[in-house]
Amino acid sequence: MSIAASFAIEYLQYLGPDGTLVRNDLPEAGRDVARLRELFKQMLFVRTFDTKAIALQRTGKLGTYAACLGHEATHVGIGASMRPGDVYAPSYREYGAMFMRGVKPRDVLMYWGGDERGSDFDRDSDARSDFPFCVPISTQCLHAAGAALSFKLRKQPHIAVATCGDGGSSKTDFYAALNSAGAYELPLVLGVINNGWAISVPRSAQTGAQTLAQKGLAGGLHCLQVDGNDLIAVLEGMRRASERARKGQGGTVIEFVTYRLSDHTTADDARRYRDDAEVKAGWEREPMTRLRTWLTAQGAWSEADEAAWKEECGARVDEEVNAYLNTPVQPVEAMFDYLYADPPPELLQQRAAAIAAEGRA
Repeated sequence: MSIAASFAIEYLQYLGPDGTLVRNDLPEAGRDVARLRELFKQMLFVRTFDTKAIALQRTGKLGTYAACLGHEATHVGIGASMRPGDVYAPSYREYGAMFMRGVKPRDVLMYWGGDERGSDFDRDSDARSDFPFCVPISTQCLHAAGAALSFKLRKQPHIAVATCGDGGSSKTDFYAALNSAGAYELPLVLGVINNGWAISVPRSAQTGAQTLAQKGLAGGLHCLQVDGNDLIAVLEGMRRASERARKGQGGTVIEFVTYRLSDHTTADDARRYRDDAEVKAGWEREPMTRLRTWLTAQGAWSEADEAAWKEECGARVDEEVNAYLNTPVQPVEAMFDYLYADPPPELLQQRAAAIAAEGRA
């Protein structure tokens, strides 16, 4: 029998769920304890923000919100691995990555509060180069592929990064993006954040592929599976993919294996399709506990540190919430003003009708 092709998918994990090392060949990211400490603080801030945002939605001060509970290591690690000039194309849940790029928490709240100004990121931040929140599933992967092609044609030393969920990796947009990246050797990193569920559809029902990472093989991309709850593994996986891209060696698909500890959004009730035992097992693998345990063992973190930082996080989040709540509401016609440079006549008629309904015609 002749073999046309064979492959293996490398799996990266350095910190186990109990916070101890599972291998001794720590990469540079694992030896920089000071940096890991700062990124852990950022993860704690994201979790504080996430909790507050859900509370705002429950009290009617925010629209439907997509929580990121359990994703902190993956999101923060991705954002921390990017450079100024790079382009990030997120979906709608990667707040940790977006904060690392300079998006303000108040921007996230404005977006979920129905205000398009939430996508108008700070002009002095790295996020100014990034794409806005993307609710349509995986269309952002094509946006990132286009940005990556632009970098290559202009001979710029930047990369484009897109993230989607496990369900998003089953969309044609994802496959078209990875095929383009392979055909044109684009500086693209496609991150598949495998949290086990696409709303109520389990990963097992989405694809027959043994890993989600291997989907990149069809397009000729490098492929890697990473423990998405291990910040060290996330940083190392992103380092490898980013270096390949910047050196002109093509794109990479990284599968970040994590777990969605929350409902899909505040409009969802995951108890209808997940049992308690599964969620309990997810909490035993979550990212905060393992990194906290490891940093404490290195003498880089303590209960006192955590108490003080959580208090500061609470104050910072409250400041962002107040900024959001005190932002003047836009006039009703604003809902028509952000899609077209030259609106079609039908839309202009609707705009006029909306203004008239408020008695301002």
